[in-house]
Amino acid sequence: MEEIRLRFAPSPTGSLHIGGLRTALFAYVIAKSQNGKLILRIEDTDQAREVEGAKNHLIEILNWSNIFFDEGPHQEGNFEPYIQSQRKDIYKKYADILLKSDQAYRCFCSSERLAEMRKKQQENKKAPRYDGYCRNLSEKEIEEKLANNESFVIRQKMPLEGDIKVHDELRGDINFKASDLDDQVLIKSDQMPTYQFASVVDDHLMKISHVTRGEEWIPSFPKNVLLYQAFDWEIPKFIHLPLILNKEGGKLSKRQNDVAVEDYREQGYLATALLNFSILLGWHPKDDNEIMSLEEIIKVFKIKDMQISPAVFDREKLDYFNAHYLRQLSADSLLEKSKKYLKDYHLKNEDYLQKILLLEQSRIKKLDELPELIDFFFQDKLNYEPELLIWKKSTNEETKENLKEMYNFLNDIEENKWEEKYLEETIINYLKENDKKIGNYLWPLRVALTGEKNSPGPFEVASILKKETSLERIESAIKLI
Repeated sequence: MEEIRLRFAPSPTGSLHIGGLRTALFAYVIAKSQNGKLILRIEDTDQAREVEGAKNHLIEILNWSNIFFDEGPHQEGNFEPYIQSQRKDIYKKYADILLKSDQAYRCFCSSERLAEMRKKQQENKKAPRYDGYCRNLSEKEIEEKLANNESFVIRQKMPLEGDIKVHDELRGDINFKASDLDDQVLIKSDQMPTYQFASVVDDHLMKISHVTRGEEWIPSFPKNVLLYQAFDWEIPKFIHLPLILNKEGGKLSKRQNDVAVEDYREQGYLATALLNFSILLGWHPKDDNEIMSLEEIIKVFKIKDMQISPAVFDREKLDYFNAHYLRQLSADSLLEKSKKYLKDYHLKNEDYLQKILLLEQSRIKKLDELPELIDFFFQDKLNYEPELLIWKKSTNEETKENLKEMYNFLNDIEENKWEEKYLEETIINYLKENDKKIGNYLWPLRVALTGEKNSPGPFEVASILKKETSLERIESAIKLI
């Protein structure tokens, strides 16, 4: 049986894109659902765009995401090195093989000539592509240019006619006209390989069985296949993931903060929610049960169930998933994950803070909402407009009298009975027995305790605030009206 090996090969040019996380996730799930391995390979051939520290940051954010690798630059394997800039001699070796077999050639064209060529092509409404000027240079011409130390790239010789048939595991066979293909650059003038060349060489040498990547790479698919054929190598199975669009049908945008995985982490999204949401951007479980752990996904996942239609990145759905997983957290875990968002509060009294968090646990969608939601618990004095205390058609005077009545009723409750359940039962029974309109009392009571239009109920809040603080806030509300 074929060994299942997939890779995730990000470039260290900045933050991990949510689309990159999805690619890594699908590679991980495909590998683990078939008892295979996942390899991390750093594709840093574009040295000019590399960001210092990005390699380590990529590994750190992937670890946070619970996507772990069997081999990579941070973990020993049989195919080291796993960083492309350290594999230059390997790429040179295979480029030389193509040169000797007349399947590649040196191109000495200057950047000025290429720019002028593209300009003329655009003026003539032709697709910009290399015109093959250096494709048939004689050996003598090549030797002279090399002797003059002229800079060159190595290009692959593409077929000039016929069709190129490629196979995608989701879309089946796809045909491309050879005449539409450019003689792609394999080795750049700085002797670094292009992504297209390095990825094919590395995928073969690292025995990659399946390649997952975005649909936007389909146009370059025939070039990859022609490289495999030039070396007479077996072609891995390619799986092109569908495009990710926003709800308006456009691309995800950095300006809307919906691109970087670290931004989602900073906003208080859990990795479990982000993974659960991301796997649905191209796959759907047969039983329509969308809330699934990574382990559950791996058990039921099948490549044939993947989709090719564009996936919609619905932030509201992600919020729904995150809220679900936040509700599953234990009290201790919720406290631990929340601390970084609550650094302005007195974390020494963790028991008090934990009670507040448990009260808000069912209301939050992401952890960065917590400071605003729980702020009223930590204020010495609440600031709100007196009109907020009024329930529907009640008057100011009625509201004031109702609050006084609540103050006197609560003042008589013993401190040792000041708990949510007891407060709720006694207050509700009192209001019903005396034929009082519940909203006329509970709305101003809740606002008096929280100063908020939307907040947890008065019984839960009063229970946490305790008797003295609760009565002080009710007294302040009475004076405010």
